[in-house]
Amino acid sequence: MNKDYIEIDKEELPVRFEIDFAEETFVMEVFYNEIGDFFSVNLFDLNEEPIVLGEKLILNRELWSDITDQRLPAPSLIPLDESGKEDRITFENFGETVFLFIDDVPDGEGEPDGSG
Repeated sequence: MNKDYIEIDKEELPVRFEIDFAEETFVMEVFYNEIGDFFSVNLFDLNEEPIVLGEKLILNRELWSDITDQRLPAPSLIPLDESGKEDRITFENFGETVFLFIDDVPDGEGEPDGSG
């Protein structure tokens, strides 16, 4: 697989960190909801202004896909399962077979093939 992913230590959640996409720096927060067994992300600009709050991570679905905001990062972020076995993101599989990938590879290159 040629795509990069964001390393997130689920044992340290919630986490807050700066991340660079293209030429811009953003602040991301990642949370885990134990009751609902799901992860969510907050995204801020470098000045701590919120861009998106409470975006739920859904397997194979691009983050912020239903939001139109010019402040969003250029590459897509998408939680993918390298093994091809999972049908949802859980605490057990996050960071094991499911990772938050940065889709900055041109179409047709580096597509997940399940070979992990």
